[in-house]
Amino acid sequence: MASTYKVLGQANPADTATASLYTVPADGQAVVSTISITNVTNANATYSVYIAVDGAADGVGNALALDVTALAKSTTALTLGVTLDAADEIKVKSGTASAITYQAFGLEIS
Repeated sequence: MASTYKVLGQANPADTATASLYTVPADGQAVVSTISITNVTNANATYSVYIAVDGAADGVGNALALDVTALAKSTTALTLGVTLDAADEIKVKSGTASAITYQAFGLEIS
């Protein structure tokens, strides 16, 4: 099995709908070390981060962060060590369109 440390995903959702940040490839696994959340605007904005096992719908039961306020022009790093299996997904949602940039870093095993 090959293991690669990498940027797993980057997103700046253009609307307030839930977006996929990263999906584990078929027959793969991943360890997410850090998710970086940056508010790129001059106003406070909210964000949510979900771990969706097998691509499940986002909700309160799988939220890592739910409607958290990100201060204007600030960055938050969630250092987690989350393990994911094939088809598991990191989903993100911003309360304001284009306000939040997300980045996931970790180890992909295939």
